[in-house]
Amino acid sequence: MTQIFGILNITADSFSDGGDFLSPDAALAQAQKLVDDGALVLDVGPASSHPDAGNVSPDTEIARLSAIWPDLQKLGVPLSVDSFQPATQRWAMAQGAAWLNDINGFAEPSLYDELADYDGQLVLMHAIQAKGIATRQDPPEGDIWPHIFRFFEARLAALEKAGVAREKITLDPGMGFFLGNKPETSLDVLGGLHRLRAEFGLPVLVCVSRKSFLRALADISVAESGPISLAAEMLAVAQGVDYIRTHDARQLAHALLLRDRLGTNL
Repeated sequence: MTQIFGILNITADSFSDGGDFLSPDAALAQAQKLVDDGALVLDVGPASSHPDAGNVSPDTEIARLSAIWPDLQKLGVPLSVDSFQPATQRWAMAQGAAWLNDINGFAEPSLYDELADYDGQLVLMHAIQAKGIATRQDPPEGDIWPHIFRFFEARLAALEKAGVAREKITLDPGMGFFLGNKPETSLDVLGGLHRLRAEFGLPVLVCVSRKSFLRALADISVAESGPISLAAEMLAVAQGVDYIRTHDARQLAHALLLRDRLGTNL
C-alpha cells in the first residue's frame, strides 16, 4: 500500500511555496492540514534544494526545526527531516525523527557509525551532483539508469560495510534537476521506476510534485501543476512505489482511495 509523505517546507525560497510556512504558526497549520488530508509521514524541509536556492547553515536549519518540533510531535505521525547537513541530521536523530531524507544520499562517511545505531529509516536519494543542492548541469551521456544503479550499488555497499542495516533504507531515484536539465531524463525515470525494486529489492520513494520537468512538458506554471503532478504520482503508484512525497496530500489520498476501491490491478 502506497503511503503519503506530506511536504512541509519551512523555508524562505522553496520553488513552489517558499516563505508560505516559514513562521511557526503557518508551519503548524500546514502540518495539521497535511495530516488531515492523508499524509502518514511529515517530511520537514528546513532549506530549499532547487538550483536557485540560497545557502542555509545547519544552525539556521536547526533553529527552524526547533521552533516547531515539539508541536509537530504532538500530531502523532512519524516525522522526517529533509536535510543533507550532518549537523542537522545529528540533531534530528537526537530529537527522535523517524526518518532522515538526504538528497545527497548520505555522502558523509563520518556519519555512518551514527546511522548504524539510529533506530529510524533512511531515504537514500540519487542525484547527479555529488553534494549540495541541485544544479542545471547536463545529465550523463546515454541511458540514465546505469548511472542510477551504479550510484546505489556503491552507496549501499558503503553503508552496509559501516553496519547500516539494509532494511532501514528506502531508495529515491531523484527527479527534476537532480537528474539534469533535460525533462526527458526525468520522464525516462518516471516510466521505469519499477526497475529500482527489481534491481535492489528495497522500498522506493519518489517525488514528482510540481516538478519543473512536468511543468515544462505541459507549459504550465507551478499554480497549474496539480493535475499533471497527480497523474505522474499515480503512474508511480502503478509501478509499485511504496512512498509518494507530495505537496498535495488530499488529491493523492482521494486518487488512492479510488484506486483501492476499484482494485490494485487497474
